[in-house]
Amino acid sequence: MQLAIVATLSRPKHAYPGTLLMSLIHHPLWLVGFRPFFLLGCLSGALLPLAWAMFFSGHGGLPASPVSPLQWHAHEMFFGFGWAILGGFLLTSTKNWVNVRGHHGAGLIFLVGAWLFERLGMALGAHWPPSLFLLSSNLFLGSIILMLLWTLIRHRKQDSYADNPVFFILLPAFLLAKQMMLFGDFKAGSDMALALFRLAFLVMLERTLTQFMKGVFQVQILRQPALDMAIKLLGLLLVGGFLLPPPVSALLSLLLAVLLLIRFAFWKPLLAARRIDIGIMYVGYLAIVGQLLLVAAMAFTHLGTVGTVATHLFTFGAMGCIIPAMIVRIANGHTGRKVVFGPLDKSVLYLMLAALLIRVLVPQLAPEKYLATVHAAATCWLLAFVLLGWRYTPYLLRPRIDGREH
Repeated sequence: MQLAIVATLSRPKHAYPGTLLMSLIHHPLWLVGFRPFFLLGCLSGALLPLAWAMFFSGHGGLPASPVSPLQWHAHEMFFGFGWAILGGFLLTSTKNWVNVRGHHGAGLIFLVGAWLFERLGMALGAHWPPSLFLLSSNLFLGSIILMLLWTLIRHRKQDSYADNPVFFILLPAFLLAKQMMLFGDFKAGSDMALALFRLAFLVMLERTLTQFMKGVFQVQILRQPALDMAIKLLGLLLVGGFLLPPPVSALLSLLLAVLLLIRFAFWKPLLAARRIDIGIMYVGYLAIVGQLLLVAAMAFTHLGTVGTVATHLFTFGAMGCIIPAMIVRIANGHTGRKVVFGPLDKSVLYLMLAALLIRVLVPQLAPEKYLATVHAAATCWLLAFVLLGWRYTPYLLRPRIDGREH
């Protein structure tokens, strides 16, 4: 009996399952949403475009995927890569908007498990029971949307932004777009998903570029409430653009592009262009404008393009250029470090600019090189997100260096 007691007392703490579980839950990775989801974003940003390039050229495939290759590609870029980044950003920013602790620990572990479950289902779920595939494809998005809405609604009285109710419509609409992409009208669902991401990026740029320009250049850029609200309302209306007559949707796209250009002219773009870390955000802004103008032009003219230029102008120009810059800023600033873009960070941004030019512009000038441009652009993404992951994974796995918890 005494020997048993001594053996129990001398057992290392890590030998207790409960202690192991608590150690996992309290690991720095689970302190705040951007930590695990930026890691997943880097992983998927590196691998998903490369996988699609291989499938597109006939090398390999996903024989057990329950959806077509094109559905898989679009879904994974929007709801795999895109929502890893958007989810991490919103889990972090919403807690700051309403000044609460935010979701962490076991809640984040659950969300990461649900995200991985969805990737498994999209790749291997062809022979699963329909109910299991339906669960895998909705568990992550449904859960994170409920968690985000709970934060915003429960603490609405202390919200820093009066226009945050836009997320009460924006977030649930992602679930509808997802169902349409997988089980209904794929093109309408893809257009809706793009419009939702576009609106999310417009809200984010409106809030962050104001801070960045003031912090870096000590200047104020135009914030006209009426103009800002008109932009958001038009962006929200275009979420349902697939329901409108094409000429009406095209006119609204043109109007939104014009309003964005008016605001852009007052946002001191020449000053922003002096620094790549700020300038690339403006490139993303212009990519949104360009996507809207292309949609309008293709509706009213016989403009011919090689490939889905409007879509890739947004995914490579807005998502591809803005996301890496935001990862660098948040991974530094929210781990207690000074936000400085070093040579490696800048090389990532230049790689993403190269990917934009290669994927969107080169095929229009040399259509016979289309397949090569798909591979080259995917390689740029691979290199960029591998570099980001290599540089910032240690930051995300360790506590803040300033002693704060989160």
